[in-house]
Amino acid sequence: MKKRLPKLKTDKAVEKFIEDDISPYLDAKNLVPATFEFAPKGKVVNLRMSEALLLALKKISKRRGIPYQRYIREALEQSLKRDGTGG
Repeated sequence: MKKRLPKLKTDKAVEKFIEDDISPYLDAKNLVPATFEFAPKGKVVNLRMSEALLLALKKISKRRGIPYQRYIREALEQSLKRDGTGG
């Protein structure tokens, strides 16, 4: 059973809190992997698609809490990895 998180009012209090073992406060079944984008994005692509497809992409990206363009990039990267051509 997970513990309730204490109310922390300062950055210093948060830093002190996370120095200790916080595993009793975590519920592992709700954890999801996080991804970080470090590569510079210097190229622009203009892509035509149906409004229905764009709305579906925006709906999924909103549910995941990320911008829809990042979601499209992730989908393209996953497709490339799946096909074995990089990504």
